[in-house]
Amino acid sequence: MAYAITAGCCADASCVSVCPVDCIHPTPGEPGFGTTEMLYVDPKACIDCGACADACPVSAVKPVDVLRADEQVFARLNAEHYEDRVPQPAATLLHLDEVAPATERPLSIAVVGTGPAAGYTARTLLTTTDARVTVLDRAAQPGGLVRTGVAPDHLDTKRLADLFAWTWRHPRLRLHQGVEVGRDVDHQELLRHHDAVVYGTGAPAERLLGVPGEHLDGVHGAPEVVGWYNGDPEVDVTAVVPRDGRAVVVGTGNVALDVARVLLGGPALLEGTQAPDGVRRALAAADVREVVVLGRRGPATAAFTRPELLRMPAGIEVVVAADDAVQAEVEAAPRGTVAAQLRELPVADLDWAAEPPSGRRLVLAFDRAVDGVEGHHAVEAVRVVSPSGAAEPVSLPASLLVRSTGRRGVPVPGLPFDEASGVVPHDGGRVVDPVTGEPVPGAYVVGWAKRGARGGIGANRSCAQETVATLLADARAGLLPEPSADVRTFERSLRSRVQPGGRRRLALLA
Repeated sequence: MAYAITAGCCADASCVSVCPVDCIHPTPGEPGFGTTEMLYVDPKACIDCGACADACPVSAVKPVDVLRADEQVFARLNAEHYEDRVPQPAATLLHLDEVAPATERPLSIAVVGTGPAAGYTARTLLTTTDARVTVLDRAAQPGGLVRTGVAPDHLDTKRLADLFAWTWRHPRLRLHQGVEVGRDVDHQELLRHHDAVVYGTGAPAERLLGVPGEHLDGVHGAPEVVGWYNGDPEVDVTAVVPRDGRAVVVGTGNVALDVARVLLGGPALLEGTQAPDGVRRALAAADVREVVVLGRRGPATAAFTRPELLRMPAGIEVVVAADDAVQAEVEAAPRGTVAAQLRELPVADLDWAAEPPSGRRLVLAFDRAVDGVEGHHAVEAVRVVSPSGAAEPVSLPASLLVRSTGRRGVPVPGLPFDEASGVVPHDGGRVVDPVTGEPVPGAYVVGWAKRGARGGIGANRSCAQETVATLLADARAGLLPEPSADVRTFERSLRSRVQPGGRRRLALLA
């Protein structure tokens, strides 16, 4: 009996590396890796050895014959992926053993961040070299978006943080929490004590709607809402107040569906999770009956994945808002796409101006955008328009509006930055000057700061390996700047400025 990959796949690709018959795709280096919604097992090639299930860090690989009723669809999705698949040649990747540096002393590398990209970078350095690693993060706890960005009911995905637990405790690694580059240290100071600095700073900025009324109470960015229900210490537990009736979420990514699922699922959904008690009480006090998810374009551009849509709990009705052009696009969608998956959902002819019905309902509305937010002090209604002009504008009664329109990077002090793309300019992870194309000595980038806010958690593994391979090749070629002071001096200097937990010493604040 074959195995199948189910919801929660993080695309870490640990399963790929242990498969003895090459039946899991796409693999790192193949077209689509890091951008497809998940990895897939070829049921005809699978030999039922179970190595992939043992290696999966989030328990997403399971034998087909033990799949639960709500997981049976994944056996079909895995098989469908291979029905029309044409094998693709893998891209040529740098191999770490080919570029291991020949240096007289161990390299000293600083890694900024503790999210998945930074975690994979540190782990790769520790397992493939004798480098000493200094990790700095502005947060008080490691984990990045694995800790604060994954919905609390995605317990298997959150387990990925365990993958890095040993990394942060490794004897060749020093972890400094509550330290912010640009505030407590700068790039040049890091380079004075390290051979290179790898920035895994993510994409912390959100994209605003730029519409009237966006300042009203009840309008939130998805990062704030996600931080709220995850217990992020930087977000107050009273920051988000769900109210009765309808909520509107702008955007069609997985985070948009996460927000909708938490609002509709209420406290029952969060049982057995680490969601704060204050969040559970707020959800219990509110009667959120409907969440409308707005997509500016058609269903072919929906950014959520089929596994995420299939995770919607029983008892929540999922419908597509009636629209002739949208339905035509759904009917014409190629098999295996998100748009084709919508063919299985009922179509609802909505009264946009009415209050939501009883029960719990998620409405997927395409060719819809927010033109403004109405209310005196708080959200009372959302003005919704059709960008294509196919529908009349409506005023949709709502008490909560969540922007889930994507993230973008922010400038890293001391490094070049591309404002248009929101990333640090690079060549294979090596930071470069965008004008001259020359490398910035000793500076490297990884994760969303490198490639933009796209790709799941596991995509950072191959991303980190590429950056580390580039760094080691530069070390072997003698291109890294020589540090003028050792790491111990840096650590003593840092301790004199920053107390444990990241609080700056009072002398520096005076």
